[in-house]
Amino acid sequence: MASARQWIEGDETAKQFLTRVLSERPFLPLPPPLHRIPLRAGNVVEIVGPSPSSKTRILIQAAINCILPKAWKGINYGGLERLVMFIDLDCRFDVLSLSQSLKQRIIKENGNDVGHKLNKVDDSPIGSKDVHAEYDEELFAVSMRRFLYIRCYDSFEFLATLKTMHFQLQKEKEAHGTGVYLLMIDSIGAFYWMDRASPSIPPGRINSTRKSLSLQSVSESVVQEIQKILLVHPMLVLTTKAASLQDKYTTREVRNTGQLSVESTLDSKNIRSSANVQLYREYMPSVWQVWLKVI
Repeated sequence: MASARQWIEGDETAKQFLTRVLSERPFLPLPPPLHRIPLRAGNVVEIVGPSPSSKTRILIQAAINCILPKAWKGINYGGLERLVMFIDLDCRFDVLSLSQSLKQRIIKENGNDVGHKLNKVDDSPIGSKDVHAEYDEELFAVSMRRFLYIRCYDSFEFLATLKTMHFQLQKEKEAHGTGVYLLMIDSIGAFYWMDRASPSIPPGRINSTRKSLSLQSVSESVVQEIQKILLVHPMLVLTTKAASLQDKYTTREVRNTGQLSVESTLDSKNIRSSANVQLYREYMPSVWQVWLKVI
């Protein structure tokens, strides 16, 4: 009887449970259109659109929400104070754009916090500008250190990055005292056409059990490695992909086809944009498509 009572008794209170869950898997405010979908750690989301359609801008805004602290010196910034790992596959990411957006966000929050003081400032535009132009350089530096950037030039480097990511994530967690919450892969299809044009590399003579290297095997390896990483390090994965438009549609028509339609399921795993289903030709292998949320 005593053993049964001990088994029934809880190991933690409801307050302790909520504190633990919210600290391990906190809620991250995401920019549109990601805010419409209940995303959590372990989900893999693919943002599809023609170039340019602000896909990387969405990643930048999500990254800023993650690397900023919730509060700093009495000012509320609403961030998570967690790490972001950004893997750049098309090698066009502009770090200056991230830094400028982060500065603007800090200035905006500072302006909101001291808004009640603006009435005491001179009504001239110069006086207002001086108040808004200030930002905390220490906060900026601390937040930028939480943004981890990796650039890959081909599928081999991308696979090598994924295979060694567990050790890097563990190292960064020990250095910063917190783990990576957002894994971003910009332009997941960047190497598709190169891999497709390259002939399949047969297995080596020494290790005959190794699979031949082809577009399909590379995609399978990418999916497997990401799945292994998520088992040990639960993260929200955001990827972008340039749309391959059908000939009868133009970029403007894609942008004007607007509504995001969500097919509701119990686990929210089948999410498709009506524009994506109708207006772009899928070119990634099926092994990559089957486990995604597409926006």
